[in-house]
Amino acid sequence: MALPQILEEVNSLFTEACEHARGECADELNQAVRRIRQAADADEIGATLLDAAARFATGVVWFRISGETATGERIRGVPEEAAEAFHAMEIPLASAAALAGAVESRDPVIAVTTPPEISEDLAKLLGHPADGRVSIFPIVVRDRVPALLYAWGSVQGPAVELLTQVAAAAWSALRNRPVSGWDGLPLEEQRIHLRAQRFARVQVAQMRLFQADAVQAGRAGRNLYDALRASIDAARETYRPSFFAPCSSMVDYLHLELVQTLANDDPDLLGENYPGPLV
Repeated sequence: MALPQILEEVNSLFTEACEHARGECADELNQAVRRIRQAADADEIGATLLDAAARFATGVVWFRISGETATGERIRGVPEEAAEAFHAMEIPLASAAALAGAVESRDPVIAVTTPPEISEDLAKLLGHPADGRVSIFPIVVRDRVPALLYAWGSVQGPAVELLTQVAAAAWSALRNRPVSGWDGLPLEEQRIHLRAQRFARVQVAQMRLFQADAVQAGRAGRNLYDALRASIDAARETYRPSFFAPCSSMVDYLHLELVQTLANDDPDLLGENYPGPLV
């Protein structure tokens, strides 16, 4: 084959590959946008956004903002041990200039990964290089920022920013829900909800980490509750008096975490003996 023909063939293959890649990216974005718009509440919006954004960055974090504190909600792109530590993390915005800047400006922020910018605890946990870069996207809901998406590594900024804007719009659309929704809760009740969410995540994460064989067997046999009965029952017995008793608006976050994380969003995997939500 002559050189011009070879070059033409290579160019054709390159063009075809680019078109295929663009088509796949557009399809991923379209599906992600659809899932975010269908989310039932702010927690589901955050979880869906995080999973979608993880396709366009090396690692991503979902922070909820309450007062002057950023609370770690969910994380992708790190080992399980780091994820465990992250779920108990609360970062004062005063100790993380870049996070505070995104909240105050309501605009995306690109920052260096130094402790003064992202907090010493987060820099240590994620092991960022001193000259690294992170992108922080605020979720702007009716002129306030209730959450941040933090992305690092190979970040496709335009795609992630688009997803955060869709998430903010979906969150804003929840405004017609009853006052028992997040935005209508007193600050103290919000804090109890956040503690309950962290408790649920830690309990389920420990099951995945320390009882991995039982989790795998439970999924395969579609009887996760039977496989993890002692741990699930113990968590439920702690959850009810700790969170339902002091908070009338409480949600069974433990049940939601069991379904989403252990059962991969398939409630049937918990098995027919699972007693269901606490309320």
